[in-house]
Formats: sequence, structure tokens, C-alpha cells
Amino acid sequence: MTIPRRSWRAAGTLVAAAVVGLSGAVLTAGPAAAHTPTWDVTCDAVSLHLTQYNANVTNEVTVSVDGNDLLPTETFGKDFEKKLELPEHDQPLTVRLVVKAGDGNQFSRDETKQAPVCEGTPPSESTPSPTETKPSETPTTASPSPSVKPTESASSSAPAAATPSPSSPDLAETGSSSATPVIGGAAVAVLLAGGGIMWSVRKRRTAQH
Repeated sequence: MTIPRRSWRAAGTLVAAAVVGLSGAVLTAGPAAAHTPTWDVTCDAVSLHLTQYNANVTNEVTVSVDGNDLLPTETFGKDFEKKLELPEHDQPLTVRLVVKAGDGNQFSRDETKQAPVCEGTPPSESTPSPTETKPSETPTTASPSPSVKPTESASSSAPAAATPSPSSPDLAETGSSSATPVIGGAAVAVLLAGGGIMWSVRKRRTAQH
């Protein structure tokens, strides 16, 4: 049986079209399969493994924890490998990964994971709110009245020393009265008179001999 040439040409055209279609599908699926964003979250760390990205464009990655940046936006090329330490926590944390591919939003990622509490982490004690304490009532006992201060100084209040008045009677005479000089003078006169008498008597006796 002989197959016409036209049939061979038609079959060849169909095969060629199928090959081109398959090649385009492979090329189209290649970049999509090449982007591999993997990341792991443990109780104390976040590990990023972003591989097989387009190195000819600018890619961005951001990691946040409960709305706060753990990794501010960084740019990378083909690969990005990094390990981030989580802050200490006693409650599960929400970790968010945002990857923006420079060659199309279809290759970007926006995912969240939970970071559990590490074993052995003691729960934080809630700080009690300070309670208002009313001041205790002051005792109603009357304060002692201040002592009465003397209106006059001690020197003015002391009695003045009594001075003898002219009309007061004479005190009793002692051995040193005003008559002592008179008595002494009389005694001297008696002694002188006696001496004179004795001198005259001796002189007469001498004259008689």
C-alpha cells in the first residue's frame, strides 16, 4: 500500500507542531519550578532557604514577628540563605514571610507560620496593678501645748542682794574694832613712861656713888 506524499507532509507538520508546543510548555514551566522558597520555624529560630531564583532581576525578602520586623527588607539574586533568632517568648509567635520575585508576582510568596514556646520556658508572671492605698487617719489626740516661757530672764527674776541701810543696827564688835589703835597707843605710852622712870632712877644712883 502506497501512502501519498501529502499525507506524509501533513503528519510531519502535526508532529512538528506538537514538539514546539511541548517545548514551549517545558520552557514556561521551567522558571516556575525553579523558584524554591522553603523556610522552617522552630521555637527559637527561623531558617530561610530561597533557591533557584532569577539572578538577572532584583528579588526581595522580609520576615516579621507579630507585626514587628525580624528581618527588614533585603534584596537577593539567585539564592538567599539565612537563620534568624527569635526573641524569648512564653506565648506562640506569628512569623510572616514575604518574598517578592522580580520576574513576576506569580513567583512571589506571602506565608505565615507559628513559632511554639520552647520547653522549659517559665510563664511570665503578670505584674499586679498597683492598688491605691488610702492614707491612714491621723490620731485625734490633742498635741501638747507648748510650755509657758518665762517672761523675765533668770538674772532679772533672781532677788537682788540686800544692801545694809544706814539705819540698820551695828553688827557685833569683833577683835578688830575701832578702839584697838587707842589701846595700842596707851600701852606704848606706859612703856615709854616706865622706861623713863627707870632711866632717871639709875642716873640718881650713879650720881650718889
